[in-house]
Amino acid sequence: MNLLRVIPSIDPQRGGPAEAARRFDTELLRMGHHVEVVSLDAPGTELAADYPALVHPIGFRREGYRYSAALVPWLKANAARFDAVLVDGLWQYAGFGTWRALARTRLPYFVFSHGMLDPWFKRAYPLKHLKKWLYWPWAEYRVLRDARAVLFTCEEERLLARRSFWLYRAREAVTAFGTSDVPRDAARLSALFHARFPELREKRIALFLGRLHEKKGCDLLIEAVARVAAKEPRLHLVMAGPEDAEWGARLRALAEARGIAGRITWTGMLSGELKWGAFHACEVFCLPSHQENFGIAVAEALACERPVLISDKVNIWREIDTDGAGWVETDTIEGTTRALERWLAASPAELASMRHAARQSFERRFKVDQAARTLVGILSAHPAAA
Repeated sequence: MNLLRVIPSIDPQRGGPAEAARRFDTELLRMGHHVEVVSLDAPGTELAADYPALVHPIGFRREGYRYSAALVPWLKANAARFDAVLVDGLWQYAGFGTWRALARTRLPYFVFSHGMLDPWFKRAYPLKHLKKWLYWPWAEYRVLRDARAVLFTCEEERLLARRSFWLYRAREAVTAFGTSDVPRDAARLSALFHARFPELREKRIALFLGRLHEKKGCDLLIEAVARVAAKEPRLHLVMAGPEDAEWGARLRALAEARGIAGRITWTGMLSGELKWGAFHACEVFCLPSHQENFGIAVAEALACERPVLISDKVNIWREIDTDGAGWVETDTIEGTTRALERWLAASPAELASMRHAARQSFERRFKVDQAARTLVGILSAHPAAA
């Protein structure tokens, strides 16, 4: 199958869609499919060099919406080479441009919503939601309505999507999601991480790894650690990921105010062996998000045999809870505190059992090869028109 992906950016620092695309495309290529990518990144971007598939960065006129005058002509000129088009995300020109180019052609396009229809955004950013409402009827509504299918990565995401806009029409399909298996030489990778951050030796590490963003509940995690810190002197929080300068400063000020600045290490974005070292060196992975479509890092933690501490706003929380692969609580200070307390109260035998359950959960539900096969099945069921 010849597949084309249309995406606003392949930069992993821009969040989940770019990372998800990279994981899927790596596996699709391994399965023997042909994949190319049109990104609205600047031409000549170095990001294209290490992407697994051929990338056509065609540029954009302004940041934010990423309008590109080149997208529609490129799609019309190249559409005949492909069997299907995958569009990543909403609210940027990648989707609307694809609709303009392909809505009345034989080539089917599919839209990954990546959690961007979650009603949390309506509650958290009412003014932004009003702006989206003005844009919705003539653009995004049509993008979803005319897509051959709108793809959701779990049932929870599909159900939540229906609650954001009353004018909603889509052919829905739930495809699995996941990640490739991880490096398993835990001792070497942990040692590498500890060599870079020697202050973390002999600590019980709670790891946050991802964008430091308001929706991720980073402030809840700091507040909760402050509440339980006296119960475990070896408890140490690692905050790993890119951050907005203003939000990062607010989080550091909160840590100072709560008296735990010395018990938090801010690593910045980790990649490669340092990233896997962080997973293997930690005892638990934390993601108390207010909204999370899937959470690739959750699957990565499970693959590294690490239990996860998540909120019930992470859309795969039911699977984690069913599998006994972590602790699920509400996305509040109290809920995050309870989750930390449950972890700290667990016996060594209970923690060992949860590490085993975490790996089993990954094997059963969250391997990207299974997700890629499901995706290909959906695409094959909706072929291009004759």
